[in-house]
Amino acid sequence: MHRRATKIVATLGPASSDQALLEQMIRAGVNVVRLNFSHGSAQDHIDRALLVRQAAQNAGREVAIMADLQGPKIRVGRFAEGRVQLEPGQKFVLDAARTELGDIRAVGLDYKALPREVRAGDVLLLNDGMIVITVDEVKGEAVHTTVKIGGELSNNKGINKQGGGLTAPALTGKDMEDIRTAMSFQADYVAVSFPKNATDMEMARQLCNVAGAEYDHRPGLIAKIERAEAIPKLEEILLASDGIMVARGDLAVEVGNATVPALQKRMIKLARAHDKVVITATQMMESMISNPVPTRAEVSDVANAVLDGTDAVMLSAETAAGKYPLETVIEMAKICLAAEGAETVKLDADFSGKNFARIDQTIAMGALFTAHHLGAKAIVAMTDSGSTALWMSRHLIHVPIYALTPKITTQRKMALYRNVRPLLMDTSADRDTALTDAEQHLKSRGIVQSGDVYAITCGEPMGAPGGTNMLKICRVS
Repeated sequence: MHRRATKIVATLGPASSDQALLEQMIRAGVNVVRLNFSHGSAQDHIDRALLVRQAAQNAGREVAIMADLQGPKIRVGRFAEGRVQLEPGQKFVLDAARTELGDIRAVGLDYKALPREVRAGDVLLLNDGMIVITVDEVKGEAVHTTVKIGGELSNNKGINKQGGGLTAPALTGKDMEDIRTAMSFQADYVAVSFPKNATDMEMARQLCNVAGAEYDHRPGLIAKIERAEAIPKLEEILLASDGIMVARGDLAVEVGNATVPALQKRMIKLARAHDKVVITATQMMESMISNPVPTRAEVSDVANAVLDGTDAVMLSAETAAGKYPLETVIEMAKICLAAEGAETVKLDADFSGKNFARIDQTIAMGALFTAHHLGAKAIVAMTDSGSTALWMSRHLIHVPIYALTPKITTQRKMALYRNVRPLLMDTSADRDTALTDAEQHLKSRGIVQSGDVYAITCGEPMGAPGGTNMLKICRVS
């Protein structure tokens, strides 16, 4: 049985909100479902979360739900006719004071601070960089520009400044409301848009913990790296988060397309070194929005992210609004599997010269090392918080890791960890009973059979978080 190590995040939208289809997508390989809070009402998201939980239950899998916050709206206003066609060389005004609908000469701004944050000579990119305009001068609330690269500009399209520098706070009033909504259905992860530093992430965590307190729930926090300012602060943002998303769309617009692939590799490496998770996102299978097969370039892109060591690859419009949501998931799973087959395990090099200060971390590393050299069938981590499984998943190994936990919230959170298959199991207080139960659990699922060797870690006393202090090598009777 082939087990895919890399996880798949799929965005829910009109194309995938049918329960039967969502079930099929989960069976085909979706591990995390992303709810995009840029669209829809609070009730829409509550209904969709219920739909996800129901579909996962019917498919017999647990998936994580990721609530993706909209973040600041650095956007143009609306046009009288919905859109205009801008031509190179023409003059165009972005006017923060304008109340009437836009036309070919000018448009209002959702982002009122823009006139104070740009000056003559600045380059602005509209609609994901498709349209390029240069600032000529700022008069009061009006930014006068010349169009360099034209195109169709429609309502509420985004604005980026080349090189970064727009100061909008990462968390808006809407985001704070949305955090409350996400906590009401216990979203497993909250993705924060446009964080510039660790403070943005710390504030988001505080808001999540306060909103989640009545449900006794604390989500994992994912920082979406999509601003030029975030790059120099990458390490501090990482340390304040549970993971990062390489959000290549906005990031490419701010720092330039050419620099993104190397940045992606650096971010994935840094996240793994700090025991954090990492999701690679944006346009991974873009052509499959309208075509039943991906392009060769997309296949290479997904495979490269897998070879870089990403925990997960993400689908956005492909599953939210595309024609082939199920086919896209099937194709993506195939690419991940094929790429994983080409990876080389360098565990010995990973551990040489490393010191582990914590007992539980040392046990996790010992399990990997032993299982690899013994050719074990599985590594089993009995875990309360999921941290043992997380540490194990930071190293490349071709032995599958099964994480047994009594907590459904831990099980769901671990759905994002690379090469970890989270299973729910009541770990009784008695160690020997728990170890026997664990083996039965694995046998009944066909994971191990008579004669197989596996490594198992647990802690004594059972159920104390951070208490992993035992590694046992077992042969199935």
